[in-house]
Amino acid sequence: MATLNTREHELVALGAALASNCVPCIEFHIQEARKAGLTDAEIAAAIELADKIKRVPADKVLEAASRRLSKPMNDPVAAPAACCTPATDAKSCC
Repeated sequence: MATLNTREHELVALGAALASNCVPCIEFHIQEARKAGLTDAEIAAAIELADKIKRVPADKVLEAASRRLSKPMNDPVAAPAACCTPATDAKSCC
């Protein structure tokens, strides 16, 4: 099995960082990906793909919750824009 080069390593790390919801990890690996020669467009594409993949099980969880409610959720409400920012209280969001 061939080892990953630095660019591939950082693309995998970006996907894992996004999947684990780790802000310090995503910030670190964006910086490292740039050092490895990836463009911002390539980094953004990797993050967008990882996000699409991550949303599949998240959507399935919402569907399962909706099926178990007495009144099904037609359109799950997104978190408010101010949710989970450094300026908000972590206990009051997400």
